[in-house]
Amino acid sequence: MAIILFDDNAHQSLLPLTYTRPVADLRIGILTIAEKWAKHLNAEHSFQTQPYLQAKFPQKVGADDLYINGSVCPDDGLLEAISQLKTGEALQQGDFLIASKASIDSKFSKVINYDPFFISLKHPEDIFSKNEIELRKDFKLLTKGRTSVEISSTNTIIGNDFFAEEGATAECSTFNTTNGPIYLGANSSVWEGVNIRGAFALCQDSQVKMGAKIYGATTVGPFCRVGGEISNSVIWGYSSKGHEGFLGNSVLGEWCNIGADSNNSNLKNNYAEVKLWDYTVQRFRKTGLQFCGLIMADHAKCGINTMFNTGTVVGVSANVFGAGYPRNFVPDFAWGGAQGFETYSLKKMYETSMLVYPRRDREFDKIEQEILKAVFALTESYRSVF
Repeated sequence: MAIILFDDNAHQSLLPLTYTRPVADLRIGILTIAEKWAKHLNAEHSFQTQPYLQAKFPQKVGADDLYINGSVCPDDGLLEAISQLKTGEALQQGDFLIASKASIDSKFSKVINYDPFFISLKHPEDIFSKNEIELRKDFKLLTKGRTSVEISSTNTIIGNDFFAEEGATAECSTFNTTNGPIYLGANSSVWEGVNIRGAFALCQDSQVKMGAKIYGATTVGPFCRVGGEISNSVIWGYSSKGHEGFLGNSVLGEWCNIGADSNNSNLKNNYAEVKLWDYTVQRFRKTGLQFCGLIMADHAKCGINTMFNTGTVVGVSANVFGAGYPRNFVPDFAWGGAQGFETYSLKKMYETSMLVYPRRDREFDKIEQEILKAVFALTESYRSVF
């Protein structure tokens, strides 16, 4: 049996984060959604996603495939219900398709209703707001029956829910697990003078720089470097927030860079509900949240001392700089700031990525270029106002 993780309309409601990936490739907790299912079911996985993404995220069809909604995070109840599915059957909650033992384009022989609560991602803010739940689940999944490697005696560990993978190092830092577990991935590094409160995950080959202050529930993905003050944020792979400045209640995609002393607001001065730009309705949507910071898609960057207002969405490959607060929605491939924007051309973006990728021993290949070319075309209308 193999798993095929399919996109539904969440691929649109999670934009701009999903312009460059299937929904199941979103990281929440410690793992991506796809990695969670693969580990729980001990099975290979592939993706049924947008045509322009399939070269990077291929679909592999076989016999007796299990189709799972890519926005759904596994839990014990779902795993049990899905294990009972027979060929041709589907698991749904109302009209929401959770999983099936038949192609999602076919007619199901039987539909089984599933009533219990489960976590699925609908909007970008769900990633940080539900991160603690998923971080705790992933911590148990990854550490069950295993023993943490020992780290230096110069550190102070408070509580018992601490786990370090092989090659993880830390010196002269404090780890407080009384409010949630702390996980250090393989070959990760916590430099001197760092204070971390759980729940927290530092993934493979990532670094926390000296003197950082990190509050739960925060995840730093693989091959990242972070510093300053971070609270309840999810930073995906290959991104950097290496300097002083505050990041709170936020999501950063892959290959992002936050300039020194940049900050985001996560609470309005009047304590009102925060709104976020929604690509599906083409306007700002109420989130129901009082705390909501920055949503930044893949390849986006900001210059030093950038100030992001509460509830700001920054699109794919946007480049923000200059004095003052930029608008609360910065379109994909925008170049500028509070004084105005122009289009950040594909040629210039490619030139930058050709320099950035080798810094992480990666190649900015034709597949990556074609995805960004497709996103550039899909988002052209948002730049027509420049």
